[in-house]
Amino acid sequence: MTATRPPALMFQGTGSDVGKSLLVAGLARAYTRRGLTVRPFKPQNMSNNAAVTADGGEIGRAQALQARACGVPPSVHMNPVLLKPQTDMGSQVVVQGKVYATAKARDYYKLKSELLPKVLESFDQLGGEADLLLVEGAGSPAEVNLRNGDIANMGFAEAADIPVVLVADIARGGVIASLVGTWQVLEDSERDRLKGYIVNKFRGDPTLFDSGLEIIGDHTGMPSFGVLPWFAAAARLPAEDAVALERPADDCGKGIKVVVPRLDRIANFDDLDPLSAEPDVSVTFISPGTPLPMDADLVLLPGSKTTIADLQAFRAEGWEIDLKAYLRRGGMVVGLCAGYQMLGKVISDPDGIEGPAGSVDGLGLLDTETALTGDKALYEEQGVDLSTGASVHGYEMHMGRTRGPGLQRPMLQLGSGPDGAISQDGRVMGCYLHGLFADDDFRAAFLSRFREGRQAETRYDAMVEQTLDNLADHLEAHLDLDALLATAKAG
Repeated sequence: MTATRPPALMFQGTGSDVGKSLLVAGLARAYTRRGLTVRPFKPQNMSNNAAVTADGGEIGRAQALQARACGVPPSVHMNPVLLKPQTDMGSQVVVQGKVYATAKARDYYKLKSELLPKVLESFDQLGGEADLLLVEGAGSPAEVNLRNGDIANMGFAEAADIPVVLVADIARGGVIASLVGTWQVLEDSERDRLKGYIVNKFRGDPTLFDSGLEIIGDHTGMPSFGVLPWFAAAARLPAEDAVALERPADDCGKGIKVVVPRLDRIANFDDLDPLSAEPDVSVTFISPGTPLPMDADLVLLPGSKTTIADLQAFRAEGWEIDLKAYLRRGGMVVGLCAGYQMLGKVISDPDGIEGPAGSVDGLGLLDTETALTGDKALYEEQGVDLSTGASVHGYEMHMGRTRGPGLQRPMLQLGSGPDGAISQDGRVMGCYLHGLFADDDFRAAFLSRFREGRQAETRYDAMVEQTLDNLADHLEAHLDLDALLATAKAG
Protein backbone atom coordinates (compact mmCIF):
# COMPACT_ATOMS: atom_id res chain seq x y z
CA MET A 1 0.00 0.00 0.00
CA THR A 2 1.35 3.42 -0.96
CA ALA A 3 1.63 6.18 1.62
CA THR A 4 -1.44 7.95 0.22
CA ARG A 5 -3.65 4.94 -0.40
CA PRO A 6 -6.53 4.35 2.06
CA PRO A 7 -7.80 0.96 3.26
CA ALA A 8 -9.06 -1.21 0.42
CA LEU A 9 -10.89 -4.51 0.10
CA MET A 10 -11.34 -6.55 -3.07
CA PHE A 11 -14.32 -8.82 -3.78
CA GLN A 12 -13.62 -11.67 -6.18
CA GLY A 13 -16.18 -14.24 -7.29
CA THR A 14 -16.09 -17.99 -7.54
CA GLY A 15 -17.65 -17.36 -10.96
CA SER A 16 -19.34 -14.69 -13.07
CA ASP A 17 -22.73 -13.25 -12.08
CA VAL A 18 -22.42 -14.22 -8.40
CA GLY A 19 -23.54 -10.75 -7.31
CA LYS A 20 -20.26 -8.89 -6.84
CA SER A 21 -21.44 -5.69 -8.51
CA LEU A 22 -24.54 -5.27 -6.36
CA LEU A 23 -22.65 -6.32 -3.25
CA VAL A 24 -20.10 -3.55 -3.82
CA ALA A 25 -22.92 -1.06 -4.54
CA GLY A 26 -24.69 -1.99 -1.31
CA LEU A 27 -21.49 -1.80 0.73
CA ALA A 28 -20.66 1.54 -0.87
CA ARG A 29 -24.02 2.94 0.25
CA ALA A 30 -23.73 1.38 3.71
CA TYR A 31 -20.25 2.72 4.45
CA THR A 32 -21.10 6.10 2.93
CA ARG A 33 -24.04 6.35 5.32
CA ARG A 34 -21.58 5.63 8.14
CA GLY A 35 -19.74 8.82 7.18
CA LEU A 36 -16.86 7.34 5.18
CA THR A 37 -15.73 8.72 1.83
CA VAL A 38 -15.99 5.60 -0.34
CA ARG A 39 -14.95 5.00 -3.94
CA PRO A 40 -15.67 1.93 -6.10
CA PHE A 41 -13.05 0.44 -8.39
CA LYS A 42 -13.00 -2.32 -10.98
CA PRO A 43 -9.64 -2.71 -12.74
CA GLN A 44 -11.04 -4.52 -15.77
CA ASN A 45 -14.63 -4.90 -16.87
CA MET A 46 -16.20 -6.57 -19.90
CA SER A 47 -19.59 -5.17 -20.82
CA ASN A 48 -21.43 -3.35 -23.57
CA ASN A 49 -23.51 -1.63 -20.91
CA ALA A 50 -21.56 1.56 -20.35
CA ALA A 51 -22.05 4.97 -18.78
CA VAL A 52 -20.67 8.38 -19.74
CA THR A 53 -18.61 10.33 -17.23
CA ALA A 54 -18.73 14.11 -16.84
CA ASP A 55 -15.31 14.47 -18.46
CA GLY A 56 -16.40 12.71 -21.64
CA GLY A 57 -15.18 9.18 -20.96
CA GLU A 58 -16.98 5.86 -20.54
CA ILE A 59 -16.96 3.18 -17.87
CA GLY A 60 -18.96 0.07 -17.06
CA ARG A 61 -22.57 0.72 -16.03
CA ALA A 62 -22.04 -1.19 -12.78
CA GLN A 63 -19.34 1.24 -11.65
CA ALA A 64 -21.65 4.17 -12.43
CA LEU A 65 -24.26 2.61 -10.14
CA GLN A 66 -21.62 2.07 -7.44
CA ALA A 67 -20.56 5.71 -7.76
CA ARG A 68 -24.19 6.70 -7.31
CA ALA A 69 -24.30 4.58 -4.17
CA CYS A 70 -21.36 6.66 -2.90
CA GLY A 71 -23.16 9.88 -3.78
CA VAL A 72 -20.52 10.99 -6.30
CA PRO A 73 -20.37 11.37 -10.10
CA PRO A 74 -18.79 8.48 -12.01
CA SER A 75 -15.11 8.83 -12.97
CA VAL A 76 -13.07 7.12 -15.67
CA HIS A 77 -10.69 6.03 -12.89
CA MET A 78 -13.37 3.82 -11.31
CA ASN A 79 -13.06 1.40 -14.25
CA PRO A 80 -9.79 2.09 -16.07
CA VAL A 81 -10.04 -0.84 -18.50
CA LEU A 82 -13.36 -1.58 -20.19
CA LEU A 83 -13.64 -4.31 -22.82
CA LYS A 84 -16.62 -3.91 -25.17
CA PRO A 85 -17.16 -7.15 -27.13
CA GLN A 86 -17.60 -6.69 -30.87
CA THR A 87 -17.27 -10.34 -31.93
CA ASP A 88 -16.89 -13.68 -30.17
CA MET A 89 -13.13 -13.30 -30.66
CA GLY A 90 -12.39 -9.64 -30.03
CA SER A 91 -13.30 -6.43 -28.20
CA GLN A 92 -12.84 -2.71 -28.27
CA VAL A 93 -10.43 -1.79 -25.46
CA VAL A 94 -11.29 1.41 -23.57
CA VAL A 95 -8.57 2.73 -21.23
CA GLN A 96 -9.32 5.49 -18.72
CA GLY A 97 -12.47 6.33 -20.65
CA LYS A 98 -11.08 6.50 -24.19
CA VAL A 99 -10.82 3.95 -27.00
CA TYR A 100 -7.29 2.52 -26.81
CA ALA A 101 -7.33 -0.35 -29.30
CA THR A 102 -9.39 -3.09 -30.89
CA ALA A 103 -7.93 -6.47 -30.07
CA LYS A 104 -8.68 -10.13 -30.45
CA ALA A 105 -8.64 -12.12 -27.22
CA ARG A 106 -5.16 -13.55 -27.82
CA ASP A 107 -3.75 -10.11 -28.66
CA TYR A 108 -5.34 -8.57 -25.59
CA TYR A 109 -3.28 -10.81 -23.32
CA LYS A 110 -0.18 -9.21 -24.78
CA LEU A 111 -1.62 -5.76 -24.03
CA LYS A 112 -2.31 -6.41 -20.35
CA SER A 113 1.25 -5.82 -19.16
CA GLU A 114 1.19 -2.29 -20.57
CA LEU A 115 -2.26 -1.64 -19.09
CA LEU A 116 -1.34 -2.51 -15.47
CA PRO A 117 0.45 0.83 -14.86
CA LYS A 118 -2.66 2.68 -16.05
CA VAL A 119 -4.82 0.57 -13.73
CA LEU A 120 -2.60 1.30 -10.74
CA GLU A 121 -2.48 4.99 -11.68
CA SER A 122 -6.28 5.15 -11.57
CA PHE A 123 -6.37 3.22 -8.30
CA ASP A 124 -3.99 5.72 -6.71
CA GLN A 125 -5.97 8.61 -8.16
CA LEU A 126 -9.12 7.38 -6.38
CA GLY A 127 -7.15 6.64 -3.24
CA GLY A 128 -6.24 10.31 -2.94
CA GLU A 129 -9.89 11.24 -2.42
CA ALA A 130 -11.25 8.35 -0.32
CA ASP A 131 -11.32 6.80 3.14
CA LEU A 132 -12.14 3.38 1.72
CA LEU A 133 -11.74 1.71 -1.68
CA LEU A 134 -14.11 -1.15 -2.57
CA VAL A 135 -12.68 -3.17 -5.44
CA GLU A 136 -14.61 -5.59 -7.66
CA GLY A 137 -12.93 -8.41 -9.51
CA ALA A 138 -14.04 -9.82 -12.87
CA GLY A 139 -14.99 -13.42 -13.53
CA SER A 140 -13.10 -15.60 -11.08
CA PRO A 141 -9.54 -16.06 -9.81
CA ALA A 142 -10.17 -19.79 -10.22
CA GLU A 143 -9.59 -19.30 -13.96
CA VAL A 144 -5.91 -19.96 -13.34
CA ASN A 145 -5.31 -20.63 -17.03
CA LEU A 146 -5.69 -16.84 -17.44
CA ARG A 147 -3.49 -15.94 -14.47
CA ASN A 148 -0.42 -14.90 -16.48
CA GLY A 149 -0.55 -11.11 -16.80
CA ASP A 150 -3.87 -10.91 -14.94
CA ILE A 151 -5.04 -7.40 -14.05
CA ALA A 152 -8.62 -8.25 -13.05
CA ASN A 153 -8.31 -10.49 -9.99
CA MET A 154 -5.30 -11.82 -8.08
CA GLY A 155 -2.83 -10.15 -10.44
CA PHE A 156 -4.25 -6.79 -9.46
CA ALA A 157 -4.62 -7.71 -5.76
CA GLU A 158 -0.94 -8.62 -5.58
CA ALA A 159 0.19 -5.55 -7.54
CA ALA A 160 -1.87 -3.26 -5.30
CA ASP A 161 -1.18 -5.33 -2.15
CA ILE A 162 -4.77 -5.54 -0.90
CA PRO A 163 -6.82 -8.25 0.88
CA VAL A 164 -9.51 -10.29 -0.89
CA VAL A 165 -12.95 -11.63 0.03
CA LEU A 166 -14.51 -14.42 -2.05
CA VAL A 167 -18.18 -14.20 -3.09
CA ALA A 168 -20.13 -17.34 -3.99
CA ASP A 169 -23.65 -17.84 -5.36
CA ILE A 170 -25.52 -20.60 -3.52
CA ALA A 171 -28.51 -20.38 -5.90
CA ARG A 172 -26.41 -22.10 -8.58
CA GLY A 173 -25.71 -25.14 -6.43
CA GLY A 174 -22.30 -26.53 -5.57
CA VAL A 175 -21.38 -23.54 -3.42
CA ILE A 176 -19.11 -25.57 -1.09
CA ALA A 177 -17.19 -26.99 -4.05
CA SER A 178 -16.91 -23.56 -5.68
CA LEU A 179 -15.39 -21.99 -2.56
CA VAL A 180 -13.14 -24.89 -1.64
CA GLY A 181 -12.16 -25.45 -5.27
CA THR A 182 -11.25 -21.80 -5.79
CA TRP A 183 -9.09 -21.85 -2.65
CA GLN A 184 -7.48 -25.10 -3.75
CA VAL A 185 -6.31 -23.97 -7.21
CA LEU A 186 -4.74 -20.69 -6.05
CA GLU A 187 -1.07 -20.23 -5.28
CA ASP A 188 0.01 -20.03 -1.63
CA SER A 189 0.64 -16.26 -1.88
CA GLU A 190 -2.86 -15.78 -3.27
CA ARG A 191 -4.48 -17.90 -0.57
CA ASP A 192 -2.77 -15.68 1.99
CA ARG A 193 -4.76 -12.76 0.57
CA LEU A 194 -8.09 -14.53 1.11
CA LYS A 195 -9.47 -13.15 4.36
CA GLY A 196 -12.89 -14.78 4.20
CA TYR A 197 -15.95 -15.30 2.05
CA ILE A 198 -19.62 -14.39 1.59
CA VAL A 199 -22.34 -16.81 0.54
CA ASN A 200 -24.80 -14.86 -1.62
CA LYS A 201 -28.41 -15.37 -2.81
CA PHE A 202 -29.53 -17.77 -0.06
CA ARG A 203 -33.22 -18.74 0.09
CA GLY A 204 -34.83 -20.18 3.20
CA ASP A 205 -33.48 -20.59 6.72
CA PRO A 206 -29.75 -19.66 6.72
CA THR A 207 -29.12 -21.72 9.88
CA LEU A 208 -29.61 -24.80 7.71
CA PHE A 209 -26.26 -23.95 6.13
CA ASP A 210 -24.33 -23.88 9.42
CA SER A 211 -22.80 -27.28 8.72
CA GLY A 212 -21.79 -26.06 5.25
CA LEU A 213 -19.89 -23.17 6.83
CA GLU A 214 -18.05 -25.64 9.06
CA ILE A 215 -17.06 -27.77 6.07
CA ILE A 216 -15.75 -24.74 4.16
CA GLY A 217 -13.80 -23.63 7.22
CA ASP A 218 -12.32 -27.11 7.73
CA HIS A 219 -11.05 -27.23 4.13
CA THR A 220 -9.83 -23.64 3.74
CA GLY A 221 -9.47 -22.05 7.17
CA MET A 222 -11.38 -19.04 5.85
CA PRO A 223 -14.01 -17.38 8.07
CA SER A 224 -17.45 -16.42 6.81
CA PHE A 225 -18.48 -12.76 6.76
CA GLY A 226 -22.10 -13.87 6.48
CA VAL A 227 -24.77 -15.68 4.50
CA LEU A 228 -26.70 -13.13 2.48
CA PRO A 229 -30.36 -13.90 1.76
CA TRP A 230 -31.85 -13.39 -1.68
CA PHE A 231 -32.56 -9.70 -2.34
CA ALA A 232 -35.48 -9.67 -4.79
CA ALA A 233 -35.41 -5.90 -5.23
CA ALA A 234 -32.04 -6.22 -7.02
CA ALA A 235 -34.09 -6.56 -10.21
CA ARG A 236 -34.92 -2.84 -9.90
CA LEU A 237 -31.28 -1.85 -10.33
CA PRO A 238 -29.43 -1.68 -13.68
CA ALA A 239 -27.87 -5.00 -14.68
CA GLU A 240 -24.21 -5.09 -15.67
CA ASP A 241 -24.31 -7.45 -18.62
CA ALA A 242 -26.54 -9.41 -20.95
CA VAL A 243 -26.75 -12.43 -18.63
CA ALA A 244 -29.75 -10.63 -17.12
CA LEU A 245 -31.59 -10.84 -20.44
CA GLU A 246 -31.69 -14.62 -20.27
CA ARG A 247 -34.10 -14.46 -17.33
CA PRO A 248 -37.80 -14.72 -18.17
CA ALA A 249 -39.85 -11.53 -18.06
CA ASP A 250 -42.85 -11.22 -15.76
CA ASP A 251 -45.56 -9.72 -17.95
CA CYS A 252 -48.64 -11.30 -16.39
CA GLY A 253 -51.55 -8.89 -16.35
CA LYS A 254 -49.56 -5.90 -17.59
CA GLY A 255 -51.33 -3.65 -20.05
CA ILE A 256 -48.72 -1.95 -22.24
CA LYS A 257 -46.59 -4.44 -24.16
CA VAL A 258 -43.09 -3.40 -25.28
CA VAL A 259 -41.02 -5.90 -27.26
CA VAL A 260 -37.29 -5.64 -27.94
CA PRO A 261 -35.42 -7.81 -30.48
CA ARG A 262 -32.52 -9.48 -28.68
CA LEU A 263 -29.56 -8.33 -30.78
CA ASP A 264 -26.35 -10.35 -30.53
CA ARG A 265 -24.23 -7.35 -29.45
CA ILE A 266 -26.96 -5.46 -27.63
CA ALA A 267 -25.61 -2.45 -25.74
CA ASN A 268 -26.94 -0.17 -23.01
CA PHE A 269 -30.07 -2.25 -22.62
CA ASP A 270 -30.59 -0.62 -19.20
CA ASP A 271 -32.36 2.07 -21.28
CA LEU A 272 -35.36 -0.21 -20.83
CA ASP A 273 -35.21 -0.51 -17.03
CA PRO A 274 -37.45 2.51 -16.32
CA LEU A 275 -40.13 1.06 -18.60
CA SER A 276 -39.88 -2.32 -16.86
CA ALA A 277 -40.29 -0.57 -13.52
CA GLU A 278 -43.77 0.68 -14.47
CA PRO A 279 -46.42 -1.63 -12.99
CA ASP A 280 -48.55 -1.64 -16.16
CA VAL A 281 -45.71 -2.11 -18.68
CA SER A 282 -44.10 -5.38 -19.75
CA VAL A 283 -40.77 -5.37 -21.57
CA THR A 284 -40.10 -8.64 -23.38
CA PHE A 285 -36.84 -9.44 -25.19
CA ILE A 286 -37.51 -11.50 -28.33
CA SER A 287 -34.89 -14.18 -28.85
CA PRO A 288 -33.62 -15.33 -32.25
CA GLY A 289 -35.91 -17.94 -33.76
CA THR A 290 -39.03 -16.19 -32.45
CA PRO A 291 -41.10 -13.85 -34.65
CA LEU A 292 -41.89 -10.33 -33.52
CA PRO A 293 -45.40 -10.37 -32.01
CA MET A 294 -48.08 -8.42 -33.87
CA ASP A 295 -49.95 -7.48 -30.67
CA ALA A 296 -47.14 -5.32 -29.23
CA ASP A 297 -47.92 -1.72 -28.38
CA LEU A 298 -44.32 -0.78 -29.15
CA VAL A 299 -41.31 -2.38 -30.81
CA LEU A 300 -38.07 -0.87 -29.57
CA LEU A 301 -34.76 -1.36 -31.38
CA PRO A 302 -31.97 -1.04 -28.79
CA GLY A 303 -28.33 -0.01 -28.95
CA SER A 304 -25.66 -2.30 -30.39
CA LYS A 305 -21.88 -2.49 -30.38
CA THR A 306 -21.85 -3.73 -33.99
CA THR A 307 -24.63 -1.94 -35.85
CA ILE A 308 -24.21 -3.43 -39.32
CA ALA A 309 -23.65 -7.00 -38.11
CA ASP A 310 -26.70 -6.84 -35.85
CA LEU A 311 -28.80 -5.33 -38.65
CA GLN A 312 -27.79 -8.20 -40.93
CA ALA A 313 -28.69 -10.70 -38.20
CA PHE A 314 -32.01 -8.88 -37.70
CA ARG A 315 -32.75 -9.41 -41.40
CA ALA A 316 -31.64 -13.03 -41.34
CA GLU A 317 -34.14 -13.72 -38.54
CA GLY A 318 -36.97 -12.41 -40.73
CA TRP A 319 -37.59 -9.61 -38.25
CA GLU A 320 -37.52 -6.94 -40.98
CA ILE A 321 -40.53 -8.59 -42.61
CA ASP A 322 -42.24 -8.89 -39.21
CA LEU A 323 -41.53 -5.23 -38.38
CA LYS A 324 -43.02 -3.90 -41.61
CA ALA A 325 -46.09 -6.11 -41.21
CA TYR A 326 -46.44 -4.82 -37.66
CA LEU A 327 -46.31 -1.21 -38.88
CA ARG A 328 -48.97 -1.93 -41.53
CA ARG A 329 -51.21 -2.96 -38.63
CA GLY A 330 -50.72 0.41 -36.99
CA GLY A 331 -47.83 -0.33 -34.64
CA MET A 332 -45.18 2.04 -33.30
CA VAL A 333 -41.38 1.68 -33.51
CA VAL A 334 -38.66 3.50 -31.58
CA GLY A 335 -34.93 3.15 -32.24
CA LEU A 336 -32.28 4.13 -29.72
CA CYS A 337 -28.73 4.90 -30.87
CA ALA A 338 -27.75 1.96 -33.12
CA GLY A 339 -31.46 1.10 -33.36
CA TYR A 340 -32.04 4.64 -34.67
CA GLN A 341 -29.26 4.18 -37.23
CA MET A 342 -30.86 0.91 -38.41
CA LEU A 343 -34.17 2.67 -39.09
CA GLY A 344 -32.56 4.81 -41.81
CA LYS A 345 -31.94 4.02 -45.46
CA VAL A 346 -28.19 3.34 -45.41
CA ILE A 347 -25.46 2.54 -42.88
CA SER A 348 -21.86 2.72 -44.05
CA ASP A 349 -18.63 1.85 -42.27
CA PRO A 350 -15.97 3.06 -44.75
CA ASP A 351 -13.05 2.59 -42.36
CA GLY A 352 -14.09 -0.77 -40.92
CA ILE A 353 -14.51 0.61 -37.40
CA GLU A 354 -17.04 -2.02 -36.27
CA GLY A 355 -16.18 -4.80 -38.73
CA PRO A 356 -15.40 -5.24 -42.41
CA ALA A 357 -15.54 -1.95 -44.32
CA GLY A 358 -18.66 -1.54 -46.42
CA SER A 359 -22.20 -0.29 -46.64
CA VAL A 360 -25.64 -1.90 -46.20
CA ASP A 361 -29.23 -0.86 -46.72
CA GLY A 362 -31.03 0.13 -43.56
CA LEU A 363 -34.64 -0.69 -42.77
CA GLY A 364 -35.76 2.38 -44.75
CA LEU A 365 -38.30 3.56 -42.18
CA LEU A 366 -36.67 6.96 -41.67
CA ASP A 367 -35.29 9.21 -44.44
CA THR A 368 -31.75 9.25 -43.02
CA GLU A 369 -28.30 7.83 -43.72
CA THR A 370 -25.51 7.10 -41.23
CA ALA A 371 -21.76 6.89 -41.76
CA LEU A 372 -19.72 5.32 -38.95
CA THR A 373 -16.97 7.93 -39.11
CA GLY A 374 -15.58 10.68 -36.90
CA ASP A 375 -14.77 10.73 -33.21
CA LYS A 376 -16.91 8.83 -30.77
CA ALA A 377 -19.64 11.01 -29.22
CA LEU A 378 -19.47 10.78 -25.40
CA TYR A 379 -21.32 13.45 -23.46
CA GLU A 380 -24.28 14.12 -21.21
CA GLU A 381 -27.33 15.92 -22.59
CA GLN A 382 -30.67 17.39 -21.57
CA GLY A 383 -33.55 19.00 -23.43
CA VAL A 384 -37.17 18.40 -24.42
CA ASP A 385 -39.24 15.95 -26.44
CA LEU A 386 -40.65 18.01 -29.30
CA SER A 387 -43.90 16.01 -29.58
CA THR A 388 -44.97 16.54 -25.97
CA GLY A 389 -42.74 19.24 -24.51
CA ALA A 390 -41.67 16.82 -21.76
CA SER A 391 -38.15 17.13 -20.35
CA VAL A 392 -35.48 14.57 -21.25
CA HIS A 393 -31.97 13.92 -20.00
CA GLY A 394 -29.35 11.27 -20.63
CA TYR A 395 -26.16 10.78 -22.58
CA GLU A 396 -24.89 10.13 -26.09
CA MET A 397 -22.42 7.31 -26.73
CA HIS A 398 -22.00 6.39 -30.36
CA MET A 399 -19.85 6.27 -33.44
CA GLY A 400 -21.21 7.75 -36.63
CA ARG A 401 -22.97 10.80 -37.97
CA THR A 402 -26.52 10.78 -39.33
CA ARG A 403 -27.82 13.08 -42.07
CA GLY A 404 -30.72 13.28 -44.48
CA PRO A 405 -34.12 14.95 -45.03
CA GLY A 406 -35.61 13.04 -42.09
CA LEU A 407 -33.65 15.23 -39.68
CA GLN A 408 -36.00 18.09 -40.56
CA ARG A 409 -38.50 16.35 -38.24
CA PRO A 410 -36.33 15.80 -35.14
CA MET A 411 -37.54 13.86 -32.11
CA LEU A 412 -35.72 15.90 -29.46
CA GLN A 413 -34.31 19.37 -28.93
CA LEU A 414 -31.16 19.08 -26.82
CA GLY A 415 -28.65 21.59 -25.55
CA SER A 416 -26.35 20.72 -28.44
CA GLY A 417 -29.14 21.00 -31.03
CA PRO A 418 -31.87 18.81 -32.54
CA ASP A 419 -31.54 15.03 -32.23
CA GLY A 420 -33.23 12.14 -33.97
CA ALA A 421 -36.03 11.90 -36.51
CA ILE A 422 -39.73 11.07 -36.72
CA SER A 423 -41.50 9.62 -39.75
CA GLN A 424 -44.24 11.67 -41.44
CA ASP A 425 -47.00 9.52 -39.93
CA GLY A 426 -45.43 9.77 -36.44
CA ARG A 427 -45.27 6.00 -35.90
CA VAL A 428 -41.50 5.55 -36.40
CA MET A 429 -38.97 7.58 -34.44
CA GLY A 430 -35.43 7.36 -33.18
CA CYS A 431 -32.69 9.32 -31.46
CA TYR A 432 -29.18 9.01 -30.05
CA LEU A 433 -30.08 9.86 -26.45
CA HIS A 434 -29.56 6.99 -24.01
CA GLY A 435 -31.44 7.14 -20.72
CA LEU A 436 -34.36 9.26 -21.91
CA PHE A 437 -36.93 6.86 -20.39
CA ALA A 438 -35.43 7.52 -16.95
CA ASP A 439 -36.98 11.00 -17.05
CA ASP A 440 -40.34 10.65 -15.33
CA ASP A 441 -41.94 13.49 -17.33
CA PHE A 442 -40.95 12.04 -20.69
CA ARG A 443 -41.86 8.47 -19.73
CA ALA A 444 -45.33 9.54 -18.56
CA ALA A 445 -45.97 11.58 -21.70
CA PHE A 446 -44.66 8.83 -23.99
CA LEU A 447 -46.74 6.06 -22.38
CA SER A 448 -49.89 8.19 -22.48
CA ARG A 449 -49.90 7.49 -26.24
CA PHE A 450 -50.91 3.92 -25.43
CA ARG A 451 -53.28 4.62 -22.56
CA GLU A 452 -55.23 7.87 -22.55
CA GLY A 453 -55.08 9.74 -19.29
CA ARG A 454 -52.35 7.46 -17.96
CA GLN A 455 -50.23 8.86 -15.12
CA ALA A 456 -46.72 7.59 -14.41
CA GLU A 457 -46.74 5.50 -11.24
CA THR A 458 -42.98 5.20 -10.80
CA ARG A 459 -40.48 7.88 -9.88
CA TYR A 460 -37.51 6.06 -11.33
CA ASP A 461 -34.56 7.92 -9.82
CA ALA A 462 -36.23 7.95 -6.41
CA MET A 463 -36.89 4.20 -6.74
CA VAL A 464 -33.21 3.51 -7.51
CA GLU A 465 -32.12 5.56 -4.49
CA GLN A 466 -34.58 3.77 -2.21
CA THR A 467 -33.47 0.38 -3.54
CA LEU A 468 -29.82 1.23 -2.81
CA ASP A 469 -30.80 2.22 0.73
CA ASN A 470 -32.76 -1.02 1.13
CA LEU A 471 -29.80 -3.00 -0.20
CA ALA A 472 -27.50 -1.31 2.34
CA ASP A 473 -29.98 -2.18 5.12
CA HIS A 474 -30.03 -5.77 3.88
CA LEU A 475 -26.23 -6.02 4.05
CA GLU A 476 -26.09 -4.39 7.49
CA ALA A 477 -28.56 -6.98 8.76
CA HIS A 478 -26.87 -10.09 7.38
CA LEU A 479 -23.14 -9.40 6.93
CA ASP A 480 -20.48 -8.42 9.44
CA LEU A 481 -19.68 -4.99 8.03
CA ASP A 482 -17.49 -4.11 11.01
CA ALA A 483 -15.30 -7.15 10.34
CA LEU A 484 -15.11 -6.33 6.62
CA LEU A 485 -14.01 -2.78 7.39
CA ALA A 486 -11.45 -4.02 9.90
CA THR A 487 -10.09 -6.41 7.25
CA ALA A 488 -9.67 -3.53 4.82
CA LYS A 489 -7.87 -1.47 7.45
CA ALA A 490 -5.60 -4.37 8.41
CA GLY A 491 -4.49 -4.64 4.77
